[in-house]
Amino acid sequence: MPEEPFCTELNAEQQALKEKEKGSWTLLTHAEKVALYRLQFNETFAEMNRRSNEWKTVMGYVFFFFGFAALVIWWQRVYMFPPKPITLTDEWKAKQLQRMLDMKVNPVQGLASRWDYEKKQWKK
Repeated sequence: MPEEPFCTELNAEQQALKEKEKGSWTLLTHAEKVALYRLQFNETFAEMNRRSNEWKTVMGYVFFFFGFAALVIWWQRVYMFPPKPITLTDEWKAKQLQRMLDMKVNPVQGLASRWDYEKKQWKK
């Protein structure tokens, strides 16, 4: 039971119903019992446990945030970040690998140990 009823200020009809409540409950109709329940409680269990559509609003905000963040990241990549350095191009990486193989870098356990210098291909 709640500490105090939902409706504290009763009109004449509700006061008459409260007086009738003190008598036998078998004399009360179903509508009167429902009205008495509504005076005491705000909502029924079914109304309390009913699903809401709040999840749609939350998901809308989440997707809006993700979209806005994606736009900010795109804008930063296009207008703020400098162009990629030349050392990250595939051509540069191929030349660097060839230079390391020519210098025989780490021939015991490293990169040069996996290269066959006679056949000019990777060992299998």
